Amino acid sequence: MHKQRRVERFRKYLDTEVQVEYKACLYFFCILFFYCCYLLFQQVYAASILHMAEMIFSAYVIGYIQVCLLGNFDEAERFGARELLSAMGCTAVYALLSYVCGWFDKKIGVTIGFAAFLLIGYGGLLLVNKIKRGTETRKLNEMLRVYKKGEEERKENVGESD
Repeated sequence: MHKQRRVERFRKYLDTEVQVEYKACLYFFCILFFYCCYLLFQQVYAASILHMAEMIFSAYVIGYIQVCLLGNFDEAERFGARELLSAMGCTAVYALLSYVCGWFDKKIGVTIGFAAFLLIGYGGLLLVNKIKRGTETRKLNEMLRVYKKGEEERKENVGESD
């Protein structure tokens, strides 16, 4: 019994880690994309490794907050007031970090654009997750249909052999 609880806790830990890793990579890519576009518009063709380290670190920390404290809101079935507040809060933290760390040279207009970009990203991720859930549901329903058909055929074959 004790071993089973440990295994279950370990599985829950791994599940959390996979969710955080997924979010961190996804949001880091979004942040890095915006950052690189900003640099290109400034005709700068090299990105700061320090800024990228700050970005990935913040994506992991905020990923843990999203998964552990905010109920994984960007994978919610519906997007209500709670999810909107969570998205706005995380966006505000990212925007504040971008300003404090100087990712966009402390330009308020660019920081506001970055925040808007992230909010749109949250909306896009919600849509992608909804589509993914629908696809997984259809696959599971198809697997169930095939299983039931196999069970019916097995019962018929058992009845014929008697």
